[in-house]
Amino acid sequence: MGRYINPFTDWGFKRLFGQEFSKDLLINFLNDLFEGEFQIKDVTFKDKEQLGDTNDLRGCIFDIYCVTDDDKHFIVEMQNRWVPFFVNRSIYYASKAFVAQRKKFDEAGVRTAILYQFVPVYVVCIMNFMPKEHEVTKFRADVALREKSSDSMFSDKLRFIYLSLPFFDKSEEECETGFEKWIYVLKYMEVLERLPFTAQKKIFNHLAKLADVRCLSSEEQEKYDESIKAVDDYYSGLYGSYVEGEEKGIAKGRAEGELSKGLTVARNLLAMGMSWSQIMQITGLTEEELKPLHS
Repeated sequence: MGRYINPFTDWGFKRLFGQEFSKDLLINFLNDLFEGEFQIKDVTFKDKEQLGDTNDLRGCIFDIYCVTDDDKHFIVEMQNRWVPFFVNRSIYYASKAFVAQRKKFDEAGVRTAILYQFVPVYVVCIMNFMPKEHEVTKFRADVALREKSSDSMFSDKLRFIYLSLPFFDKSEEECETGFEKWIYVLKYMEVLERLPFTAQKKIFNHLAKLADVRCLSSEEQEKYDESIKAVDDYYSGLYGSYVEGEEKGIAKGRAEGELSKGLTVARNLLAMGMSWSQIMQITGLTEEELKPLHS
């Protein structure tokens, strides 16, 4: 086990970014991500579970869901492996947070007018896998509602940031911005013996303390071990499926090869004038398998 926790386990990610005692890390990360656009002073964590409006409608559970001091809503998701329709899922998550702003009743339980005065919803997806189907083709994909012909902002109410880590290939020396330093540290944290950039980014001292496995309590260590085991079990299952597929492929290829040889022999025997019953007896092929030769 390395010195620092794996930040891409479910427990590790929520420890570093989803707790009151670590929200300064989340604030700093988001401020570096949106540097030059706005600055977040504080966040309030909201209920991560969004229920469906009715029993037959599906809800969702966010990794991290928070509201900033200026009322921006942030959903931060971490995904370790490719899943079908990942981008669609992120749009669904944003839609749930967006629609949830429509309050039908005030705090006193009095019905209110449903107005469309929404606040912005940002979805930040950290993708620790190589995307498929050309959903994301670079490290940072920044998606917003824009006017097509002029590329001007049409609405600031929905924003999606996709960060695909396999596309990030900068070395420690090449990292210049605070955001690049964040990504480098997160990507390689599990194998680092020390956290770089602590002199330039004081927040990394707090990060190092929270991520150091030697600082975990026995209860925290147990939860982290369970989170690691869940990852290991997944990859073990994935490898088992791969091996099983390989074995099935080999068996299928062998069977197809034997059938091809049998049909070649059968074709020669047929040319010699043998009957179908004699050919089946000699080759061991069934009438169904010999059908290609009937024509």
